Amino acid sequence: MHLNFFNNLTPVEFTSRALGLFQFQFANNPLYRKYTETLGVDPAGVTRLEDIPFLPVSFFKTEAVKTTGFTPETVFTSSGTTGMVTSRHEIKDLELYRQSFRTAFQRFYGNITDWCVIGLLPSYLERSSSSLVVMVDDLIKGSGHPQSGFYLYEHEALRGLLLELEARGQKTLLIGVTFALLDLAEKYSFSLRHTVIMETGGMKGRRRELTRAELHAFLIRRLGVESIHAEYGMTELLSQAYSPGQGLFTCPPWMRMLVRTEDDPLEVRTEGEGILNIIDLANRWSCAFLATDDVGRIYPDGRFEVAGRVDNSDMRGCSLLVA
Repeated sequence: MHLNFFNNLTPVEFTSRALGLFQFQFANNPLYRKYTETLGVDPAGVTRLEDIPFLPVSFFKTEAVKTTGFTPETVFTSSGTTGMVTSRHEIKDLELYRQSFRTAFQRFYGNITDWCVIGLLPSYLERSSSSLVVMVDDLIKGSGHPQSGFYLYEHEALRGLLLELEARGQKTLLIGVTFALLDLAEKYSFSLRHTVIMETGGMKGRRRELTRAELHAFLIRRLGVESIHAEYGMTELLSQAYSPGQGLFTCPPWMRMLVRTEDDPLEVRTEGEGILNIIDLANRWSCAFLATDDVGRIYPDGRFEVAGRVDNSDMRGCSLLVA
């Protein structure tokens, strides 16, 4: 059942599956149905992706966003600064999430067993309910490499490991929260030719905010890589988009971005500038159609970039940088 949409989908197939999932969630998610009806949307008239109502992600802070009734297998919660209300994503089927990120990683980066995977996620490791930690932990175990693992603040040990892996020509993925990568790069300089540096966002008010261009330029110079990769995901999703550089993200086939205007949630377009909406077909048991607080641009080929946050929106751990 799970794998049937983790394949290549034509635009027509994606639209068909998304419209079918909309009808299923309208019928079986009371919160989403009420929101759709409040907007005055007749589900019978939803015939295009642009017609679908997108639920604001803020509802995950105050409501249980669930399609059908179920006891969650686990609950993912978002990170946040002290006093911030965090999001809760009740997960009916954790294996669905695993299949989503495993399949997406293989599409973008190949077989996980070719990699040594290092997680530099100190703030996330201090919580037990991070979807990012679940993903990276699974990739670490899936790699089967004896030196894959998590690091907190052991920068000297991490430096030695990276140099050792480089000397052996080992393909390495260093996936880290932004402030931790900056800490490492400020202490040491490298010439990493076999290592992918992937930032997940997240300054958490720990440092002066940098533009994405400033951040990537500094990391490239200090770490000696050609580009900085990035992951775009959030607690409310079960899928991620990836960027190989310049902050341009590509979605896996079961995920798609649209944009809306700030003053009309129903004015949705498939490309151009605006506030980002997300369709995530893996979100079958919560809500697959989410209106984020991220401002961005979608290009004609489907790639997208994030330019910042809507004014007065809460900071999000995985999207704090501005372009």
